[in-house]
Amino acid sequence: MSVKNRGFLLFFVTFLFLLHWGTQAKAESQYIYDFANLLSKQEVAELQSLASKLGKERNTAFIMITVNGTDGKDIVQYVEDFYDEQAPGLNQPHGNTAILMIDMKTRDIYLAGFKKAEQYLDSGRLDQIRHKITPALSEGQYFQAFSAFINTSYEYMGYEPGVDPENILFKWWFQLAASLGVAGIVVAFMAYRSGGRVTVNAGAYMNSHQSRVLNKYDHFIRQSVTKQKKPPTNSSGGGGGGISSGGHSHSGSKGKF
Repeated sequence: MSVKNRGFLLFFVTFLFLLHWGTQAKAESQYIYDFANLLSKQEVAELQSLASKLGKERNTAFIMITVNGTDGKDIVQYVEDFYDEQAPGLNQPHGNTAILMIDMKTRDIYLAGFKKAEQYLDSGRLDQIRHKITPALSEGQYFQAFSAFINTSYEYMGYEPGVDPENILFKWWFQLAASLGVAGIVVAFMAYRSGGRVTVNAGAYMNSHQSRVLNKYDHFIRQSVTKQKKPPTNSSGGGGGGISSGGHSHSGSKGKF
């Protein structure tokens, strides 16, 4: 075999090896880190599949982490160190990533968004997601909570930054009701117009010279003011974002469950 052919064969074998390695690495991407053993194998597989499917559509890695203690490390720092060391992301290391972490020992929950997720899942939107899934976490419905995290994060990333995804104007049922309402008004107006105008009113039958009604007036009797106590602000949430020791900024929302 000539030197030229040997070189081509070596190149071809190397190419196949790199292609196989890349495919394996991509197939082995992990999104569920259930260190606290809260999920069954079937639930892990379903969440892994859901995170992979919706993550590809948003070009974002949706990651869930459960632990039984952090060895004294703050949960925010734990998430930051995880991102620095594991370098998650779909198309590149330290790529677009949304992380949900819960610590069963302290009952802490923290959500974070890195890169594109920091912009589309800002701290305000992460607060909304956390409020949605906290009741399920408190009741021990971890699979439902993690599914809601993935689905809601996916939904929110479909809105431009700065827009409130929970605005009633964006709800399909409100848009349907508004459309039906407008259609009803138009039909009612058309029906009214088709029946002709009524030109007779109460004044047509009243003789102002012979009527005993001399005058009319409104008399103010009293004023009533109702006061309602403003509910206290929930101080158990918040947290905001920050910057990891590796220099990666992120949004964030911290609370208890």
